[in-house]
Amino acid sequence: MNLSETGDSKSITPDTLQPPTDVRVETDFWRDLVQQIGCEIAGPLTAALDRLLHLTETGSIDRPGLLAMRQEIELARKAGMFSQQFARLAAGAVKQTHEKLHLTQTVRQVLTDRHQDMQARGLQIKPVLRAAEVIADATLLFSLLNAMLDWSSACAQHSIELRIEMRTWPNRARLICRYTPKPVETTEEAKDKEPVAPVDGLSWRLLKQTARTMGLAIEYQFSPERVSVALEFPRTVNAELSGLSAIELDQGFASTHSGAKPLAGSHVLVVASRRDVRIQIREAIRNMGLVVDFVNSVDEAKAFCQEGLPHAIIIESVLRGERFDDMADFISAERPDFVFIEIVEEGSTFEISGFTGTGFARVGRDAIMASLPSALAFELSKSA
Repeated sequence: MNLSETGDSKSITPDTLQPPTDVRVETDFWRDLVQQIGCEIAGPLTAALDRLLHLTETGSIDRPGLLAMRQEIELARKAGMFSQQFARLAAGAVKQTHEKLHLTQTVRQVLTDRHQDMQARGLQIKPVLRAAEVIADATLLFSLLNAMLDWSSACAQHSIELRIEMRTWPNRARLICRYTPKPVETTEEAKDKEPVAPVDGLSWRLLKQTARTMGLAIEYQFSPERVSVALEFPRTVNAELSGLSAIELDQGFASTHSGAKPLAGSHVLVVASRRDVRIQIREAIRNMGLVVDFVNSVDEAKAFCQEGLPHAIIIESVLRGERFDDMADFISAERPDFVFIEIVEEGSTFEISGFTGTGFARVGRDAIMASLPSALAFELSKSA
């Protein structure tokens, strides 16, 4: 498949993704990046501040205005998270553990995790996935797929096609993302908005940097009618798994966890003092076949773990403090791959443990139903 027939197209190899070596060019590279970070954080926060000042002056705000302010704050928060991930990748702070991974299953898992998010954006995901196995770092692969969805969902008009194909010579798996970009707005109101462009923004930069860190090659084509990006995995285990062919998925992503129940029998301890949080967690993971125990405090968690360690601990952030972190350090010393997941008060995202810097994965409370099952599946699969 040729992605270079029309439009603005380019091929990127891992070498060409390296930061420029010329001092002046490298300075420009970092200056542009810092400027981009500032724009994507300051822009939404300025708009939110204007709404807050209006609220202070008038004493009222309508529901659409309140929703818009929340979205603006969330955009700024997301830009800050992107910049943190980019800094870790650029500094080489991510230690990779290469292992054989089923690319198709990983894509399906991420689509399950992001299904509600895509629905809220009014986007339809069209996956056509051929079975393939690759050698890669699981944490980075998960981050790469989420970065691709973050980038494409901000630019796509109606739908996003995700396709896994096999290149015959050499035998390499290719992950392809295609979509029709949003039309450029020409109204007076649109002049104050940042234009949506496929290669503008931190999400695109993060996608490229993650691919570079993983040693993947990128081919991309941009035109007003079509955007196409292909990631090629040089370390592909085999061209086709025995007995499997192309797999076309419908929109029933939620059934991914409820069928085979690959984590059935795993033991999870939930440390939560608030009844509503316990109910949310219980409902989110009730169909996973897990053995789940609930305690109300850190002291109860310590007493529970003295009788025997579970496979994972989920803790609400209001209970996490120095005493729990001391207990977590003790557990990690005995079992370095032990799974900790923190339920944070705000947010609708899942941060994998490899990028939080604390060894804890994080799930926003607004994302418990949508993301906690995938978070548990991903984190437990790494420690299995």
